[in-house]
This record gives sequence, structure tokens and C-alpha cells, in this order.
Amino acid sequence: MTGRIRKKQIQARLEALPTPRSGDAICPLCERPIPVRQQDAHHLVPKSHGGTETVVLHRICHRQIHALLTEAELAHHYPSVKALKAQTEMARFIRWVQTKPDDFFEKSRKSRRLKN
Repeated sequence: MTGRIRKKQIQARLEALPTPRSGDAICPLCERPIPVRQQDAHHLVPKSHGGTETVVLHRICHRQIHALLTEAELAHHYPSVKALKAQTEMARFIRWVQTKPDDFFEKSRKSRRLKN
């Protein structure tokens, strides 16, 4: 399949999904409704670096951020949703997770870079 065909198939699946319930927040990263049991608060700038502003994310999106980036990187290079979306590995993850159901969860693994 070419990228164009795949994008059309993904878009068709997304359009077929039910509309969000009034109690569901929308994840600013993957832009999918977040079921109440999958909501996590994320400090855009980590508390250890003086951050106070939080956003509500899918649990899987939140865990992926911390699996890929250190607190120092979050504080200095990715202090906004826009910056997080632009990060290469997060952008790839977002494209992947957008094809999953709203309540989908899978354990995130630390990146090799952070393990070392």
C-alpha cells in the first residue's frame, strides 16, 4: 500500500469512531477522546524544574513522553504540546496511536538512549 492509500484508510477508520461523550476530554497530543479511566495529568515543565501548568493526556501518551524524554529535555526543549508533537519519535508514536481505540493501552518501554 502506498502512503496515500494508508492515510485514507486510517482517516476512514477515525471518522467511523463514535463521537466523544460529553465527559471525555480530548488528548491534545493524539486528539482522541480520553476515557475517564485513561486520563493522566502531565506537567508541561516538570515540577522538579518549577513547572505548574498541566494538561490531561491519554495514559499511553503520557507514559510515552517519559519513556522517550528526560525531565531536563522536557523543561528546556519540549515545554509545550506543540513542541512535543514536533519531536520526531513522539510524532511517529502519535501517528501510530491515532489508529487505536480510545481506551487502548500498552506498556511503554524506555528508549535505549535513556537506558544507557
